[in-house]
This record gives sequence, structure tokens and C-alpha cells, in this order.
Amino acid sequence: MDEISRILHNHGHEVRMFRQLVEETLPGYKPPPSSYEVSTFALDEKYIKAHMELFMENQKEFLLGRRGVRSMWQFLKELSYQCNITLHQSEIFNFLKEEHYDIAILDAFNPCTYLVSEKLGLPFIAFFPGIFANANRVGVPTPLSYVPLFQTQLTDQMDFFGRVKNLLMFFPSLMIRAGIDSIFDDVIEEHFPAESRPNIPDLHLKAELWLYNIDFTLEFARPLLPHVQYLGGLLAKPAKPLSQDVEDFISESGDSGFIVVTLGSMLSSVPLVEFLKEMNSGLAKIPQKVIWRYQKSKWPEEVEIAPNVKIMDWLSQNDLLGHPKVRLLVTHGGMNSLHEAVYHGVPVLGIPLFGDQYENLVRVEARGLGTFIPPDQLKAENFASMIQHVIEDKGYKKSAMKLRAMRRSQPFPPDQILLRWVEHIIQSGGGGHLRPYSYHQPWYQQWLLDVILFISLCVIVTFYLIVTLFRALLRKLCSSGKQKQS
Repeated sequence: MDEISRILHNHGHEVRMFRQLVEETLPGYKPPPSSYEVSTFALDEKYIKAHMELFMENQKEFLLGRRGVRSMWQFLKELSYQCNITLHQSEIFNFLKEEHYDIAILDAFNPCTYLVSEKLGLPFIAFFPGIFANANRVGVPTPLSYVPLFQTQLTDQMDFFGRVKNLLMFFPSLMIRAGIDSIFDDVIEEHFPAESRPNIPDLHLKAELWLYNIDFTLEFARPLLPHVQYLGGLLAKPAKPLSQDVEDFISESGDSGFIVVTLGSMLSSVPLVEFLKEMNSGLAKIPQKVIWRYQKSKWPEEVEIAPNVKIMDWLSQNDLLGHPKVRLLVTHGGMNSLHEAVYHGVPVLGIPLFGDQYENLVRVEARGLGTFIPPDQLKAENFASMIQHVIEDKGYKKSAMKLRAMRRSQPFPPDQILLRWVEHIIQSGGGGHLRPYSYHQPWYQQWLLDVILFISLCVIVTFYLIVTLFRALLRKLCSSGKQKQS
């Protein structure tokens, strides 16, 4: 969202970001000064402490390979609680209304952002930070024969039983979606009058434009609508020089090169010591140098850091991946990390934890960019073995370079796609001309159930009349035959 704001601001737009302060989840990160205006508010310190404790417990569950609807449900309940606090920021809301902005651009993963826009009375563009996990909600056609649903871990090349799984997952996904929407019902009731209460499904359809943080170098090809555009790779850029201490460390690697290890901006340390030991022992067995994003103050004293490993509170991942000696990215499978790996042609070994990461890494495997290990299966020996396998198998590097060429040769860079589409929506007075009429149809019309019912009735009535006429004719022929005999 910072990059989106910078691009628009640098091209002459007046931009203000509205966000809550979340430094607690990004230790070591020093954001660059904002070129645009920012309005912030802080959550209660007691709540933040409780929230971080809950977050740490969830991290342990993910590292043990336990992920499911319950953890997502719990996470969204936290977002709902935070949303209530957000919508109570009356001073900021009054200020933003007086500014008379033309449009809002939302981080569309969090349902609260739709409510913020609704409260401000602003039309909005929705930016979704991952794959098409909500395609059905946006009305994007989703043929189940070759478009895998979210959390199925299927590719677009499904066999018979894959298609069975995809179809059977469709119906529970509708129920889960309805349940997730209901989490925000209390917030909506508290902050919106009864006569004009929005609901989350309708707000999805209200977006003037949908921008997704993907592109089809990794994502499977699928149908799109005119107001749905892909915008992957905003953070992937030509590499800048590294700091001297990092460059000195890399120079010691010789021909073996180095690998980058990071489990995402939100996982600054590993809360399970046994898991950390397995990772550390596995890294000690490889000839490459290792730059590992890990919060130094959280490293356990009883574990000796492997001699070929350098840990850093925060690292410039994009610049490291652009270094000529990089050999591999070990990642949780976050979409931005994968975009940077593709941009620089670096193979990937994934350790997926939660959210869209499993689905992202299925796409990595399907494209030949790399492979992944479920966290509950990670042991020192197989971790080291898989690192060496991905580095030494030239097929992964070949695929990575092919994807890199595809990415870099696209007709329009993502910053220009963003700028042109946002300006088009503003100058057109909205995106109504891009949205399909299906948004206004009831579900039975979209599925042509009324037409099917009408045709079925016509066929039944026609068949009934033909049978009745045939019977009457048969009876008449039979009765006239009897009369002639008599």
C-alpha cells in the first residue's frame, strides 16, 4: 500500500494513507519517510499485548502444520474488534470527509476497509494482496473444471478426482464465506443506521475496480472481467547495492554463493525451539552462505548459530535476490517474495505456514520455479537435501530464468497499469461501464433457473398434449373399428 501511495503521489495525485500503527509486528523494519500524508491511530497497549500473545500461539500452530478454518475465524474476529476501534476514530473521519477525496484505494483483504470507505461516502478501488481467493465474491467466472478453488491445493490441470474435489469444495466454501461475513455484523449494526446498513457481499460488488497482486507468470490462466486487473510485482525492482558488511559476508562464499532465508515480515523469529534447531542444523550442512532474517534478540541462547549463517533483524530481500551470487530463496511463500524471486530469476524452496501460502507454492511447483516442504515434515536432513536439490537441479534455474523473461517482457509495467487504471476510473466517474449486468441479477437469473424452468414446463406441457391427443386419436380409431365390425 505504501508503494501504491508513492506511485500515485509521484505522478501528481494528492494522497493520504489512513492506517493503524503496527510496529509491534515488524521488528527491525525502518520505513522510509513518506512522500505523502499519513493519518494514524494506535490501539490500546493492553489489547496489543494480548493480540501479540495470541499471534505467537497461532505461529506455533502453523509451524506444527496445523491450519484450518478455526485459526482464520479467530484472526477475522480480531480484525472485527479492531474495526470497531477504527470506526470510532470520529476526529479522523470528520477530517477526511472535509478533505473531499475523489476515491479510496483499499487493502481489500480486510473487510473493515470497505466499511471505512462506506462511512466516508467514497467510491473505492479494491486492491487484493494475493491470488483470486475471493473470485466468486467479485463475480469473476470460475469454471470448476480448470480453475482450482482456494485451499484445494490443486492446479489447473486436474484429473477426474481433482475435479470431484474442486466441485465438492465449492459448496462448503459458500457456507464458510457467509460465516466470515457475519463476524462483522455487530460492527455494522453499531456504526451504521438501520435504514442504510451495508453488507459485506454487496460491498465486494460495489468496487469500481479490482486490482490483484498477481500476474500470469505464476497464476493459472482464467477468465477475467473488464474491471478486474492483475497488478503483481509492484515491489520487484532492479537491485540496489548492499551494505558493506553484507557484501563482505557474501564475498566469503566463493563459487558456492549464498541463499536468503526469510519466513515473512510477520514472522521475525521462530517460537518453537525444536523447529528452529532443525532449520539451523539443516543450514549448517550446506556449502552456501546463508543470510537469514531473524530477530537477534529472540534467538535462544542454548542454540549456536550455524557458522555459515548471518542473521539480520531486517534485510533488503529484493536487493539480495538481485545479487549475482544468490542461489536460492527459502520463503514462507508470500506473494511479494515470490514476485521478487520471479523478477530476479531465483529458484524457491517454500515452507508454507498459513493463508494463501500453500496455494502460492502449488503454483511455484507447477511452474517449475521450485518446491516446498510442509512445516511439520521439516527435519535437518531433508531440509539440507532439498536445498541442495533445488540449487543443483538446473531445471529450476532454467524455469526461473524463463519466468523472469516473461515477467520483464510484459507490455506494461505494474506501476503504469496502476496509474492508468486509477486515472481512468476517476476521469470516467467510476467503473460502472466495466461491471457486468450480472451484479444486478438475482441468483436464479444468473444460473438461468427461470429459463430452465420455463423450457421444462413447455416441454412437459407439449409432451402431455401430444400424449393426450395420441390417446384420444387411438380411442377414436379403436371405437370406429368396433362400429364397422358390428
